[in-house]
Amino acid sequence: MGLEADARAAAVTMLSAYAASVSPAIKLQVYPGRPRSIVLPCAFVDRISETIEYVGISLSQRTPRVEVIVVHGSFDSADSTAQKDAFVDGFLDWVSVNYHAAGANTLIGVSAIEDLPVWVADWLPPERQSQLYATAISLEGFAEN
Repeated sequence: MGLEADARAAAVTMLSAYAASVSPAIKLQVYPGRPRSIVLPCAFVDRISETIEYVGISLSQRTPRVEVIVVHGSFDSADSTAQKDAFVDGFLDWVSVNYHAAGANTLIGVSAIEDLPVWVADWLPPERQSQLYATAISLEGFAEN
């Protein structure tokens, strides 16, 4: 696979494995792209962006960023907020130990986290949209070519 495909697969693998390791009772739905419906809790790769820095004529450094959305629950819920805090803290620790998840010669880590207290799946039809509590997590990879 290519680096972007490896980074996407690593994000899906890390989210699924982390959720399973915390509690088999957590039925986190994990998708490699935006899902057709939102079943709580769920996580998906929202988008991937990449920068490429060239050093000399033939050496480059690729840095893909995988933007993941984790949807915790209903808007303004104490349970959703507590779930989010526990999930993010644990997931940060999980990723810091599994930094080679995208491949043996790559690194991947969390570079940013942002609360999305009024998140809406804007690609769904209006009748299926609702305000939910979510978190945006940016995973950044590193590989030299």
